Amino acid sequence: MSLVLCGLAAAPPSAWSDPTGDCPPVCDRIPDSAWTAASDIPLARAYRWPDLAGLAVTSVSPRFRFEEECGVAPVPGDPRGYAVAARSEVIQPEGQWQLREQLIHWRGETWQGGQTALAVVQAATAALRACRNPGIATSITTDRPGELVAVLNFGDGRELHEYLVADPDNSTVVELAMWSSTPTRVPWSARTDQQVLDALTEPLCTAYIGSCR
Repeated sequence: MSLVLCGLAAAPPSAWSDPTGDCPPVCDRIPDSAWTAASDIPLARAYRWPDLAGLAVTSVSPRFRFEEECGVAPVPGDPRGYAVAARSEVIQPEGQWQLREQLIHWRGETWQGGQTALAVVQAATAALRACRNPGIATSITTDRPGELVAVLNFGDGRELHEYLVADPDNSTVVELAMWSSTPTRVPWSARTDQQVLDALTEPLCTAYIGSCR
């Protein structure tokens, strides 16, 4: 507790004056600046996505989108249960792509929270590999420590594109999930996996002061 309090005391007063503003990594909130820029989200040209910070709501005991499709059971002691989390969703009419971004942040010192963030993505990767629901074909296109990108194809023609990335320097996990209903009216298009993952973590450098090397 003393380490956390020291970190809070060292923070510039301006960092705490605005509850939506930037703050040090030890803080217990999701700054508005942490959300991915709308123009960096796949299919931005077709959909002109809105500002996600303006849609954000608190996410209690957050779970990833693929877990809903794969029927992954909750795990006792899941560290996401004691994180600070928020999500933004853009729900579209039938036949259009749906969007959810979720930010999960662990309070306190990053030496511990960063390891937790990496472990959460590692556990998610294992859970996705274990998905054996009938009618779901899973293709993992990126699997590195703290990074997961996958596509889930469903027997009825739907798709789910799942991006997960951990930034241990500020104890944060970002999820971007985009899924379609059928028939899909806009073909899927995105930059490379790494470019999308970089776009998800880049705002965290501003949101959590001094967290980038």
